[in-house]
Amino acid sequence: MQKRTEGVELLTGDPRRAIIRLSGPMVVAMLLLSAYNLADAIWVAGLGYEALAAVGFVGPVFMVLIGLGIGLGAGVTSAIARRIGAGDKSGADRVATHAIVLSIAVSAVLTVPLVLLAGPIVTLLGAGPAAPPATVYGQIIFGGTIFVIFTNLAYAVLRGEGDTKRTMYAMAASSVLNIVLDPILIYWAGWGIAGAAWATVISIAAVSVLILYWFLVRADTYVRLSFSRFSLDRSIIADIFRVGIPASLEFALMSVLVIILNGILVLVSGTNAVAVYAAGWRVVTFAIIPFIAIGTSVVSVSGAAYGARQFDKIRIAHRFGVGIGIVIGIVTSALTWVLAPAISLLFSYSEESAHLAPSIVIFLRIMCLFYPFVPPGLISGSVFQGTGKGMTSLFLNLLRQLVFIAICAWVFAIPLGMNEIGVWWGIVAGDILGGIVAYGWARLYIGRICASAG
Repeated sequence: MQKRTEGVELLTGDPRRAIIRLSGPMVVAMLLLSAYNLADAIWVAGLGYEALAAVGFVGPVFMVLIGLGIGLGAGVTSAIARRIGAGDKSGADRVATHAIVLSIAVSAVLTVPLVLLAGPIVTLLGAGPAAPPATVYGQIIFGGTIFVIFTNLAYAVLRGEGDTKRTMYAMAASSVLNIVLDPILIYWAGWGIAGAAWATVISIAAVSVLILYWFLVRADTYVRLSFSRFSLDRSIIADIFRVGIPASLEFALMSVLVIILNGILVLVSGTNAVAVYAAGWRVVTFAIIPFIAIGTSVVSVSGAAYGARQFDKIRIAHRFGVGIGIVIGIVTSALTWVLAPAISLLFSYSEESAHLAPSIVIFLRIMCLFYPFVPPGLISGSVFQGTGKGMTSLFLNLLRQLVFIAICAWVFAIPLGMNEIGVWWGIVAGDILGGIVAYGWARLYIGRICASAG
């Protein structure tokens, strides 16, 4: 019998210690990952506001693609963690192998349509004069679909066995390579916005090779891939999809929300407001990384506890995750308020984008009220994903994004006449309502399963 790794021992031990230990490497990795997103925006901003807006219009579609990978990955992590918690090592191996095969199949279906339809898609999304650069950027990005889906599912396999350190190394390598390639390909090679896209694709492709080396050559992970004995098991696919499809749809909802918000912004303020949102939201994405890392760890911890029928550990993980998340959110808000003017200069240093600076500062300072309310909703959703209740997590996100946030943004921006600032306040108000509902729902669910076990 294969010896349990440090990650597996951690995953099945004290939930608080596991969340801290698993979240740490994820925070580092995701900070670097978000750093390259910021770097993309910073370097592209030097090409002018239309190029920055072009990235913003491709963003929602690319978010769907990344969301599909992360969402299916949540299903993989949950399925593997539950089997490890139940002591089913061979079952965890089968899930991992199915995950890699699934990444290839999904990519084969999506790549060609996305590349061919990139132009019509961004035009439909209202890109206008930014459509030509958006099309170029989108076609290259979508051409790398196989690497996006594969890496996210491979990361999920590692997280499922509690190995977030290797995930950190891979994500860090991809981020650093992208940051290095951006100025080289955008300016030195003279490829412009296409250079930013190629930097992203090349960096993800390179890390895919590293991951394959770990799994197939070094072969020292707890969960092992076995393609020679592979046989499609529909029950495993169904188990992955039970969490993965709803989780993917959650990211699709995020993209739908961005499309809605972009539409409102174009209506009330034009493409400048979209550029502000594209730049400012990258900062927000950077700031909420600790919450995402904690939530990702809670998926693994909750899954292992659920598989072992140790439901009180789920209660501990939920309370602890939300508590430290709120503290981090308050600190993040204070820092953002102080640093907002300096941060805005990162996206407005060129003559073409200088006029965006005041609007970016306003956006960032309004978002200071957003951060403390992210953890209750996000981490509550992670509990449902970890225990295999993907549809509940999806419903809560649907409520938060397309009911609370979208409606609040529309009401504040148009009926109340607050224009683009109304959209920013709508995001804050909707997130507060969504976080309160999700937290309460999770508390009721955990209480019910703990009572049934007692």
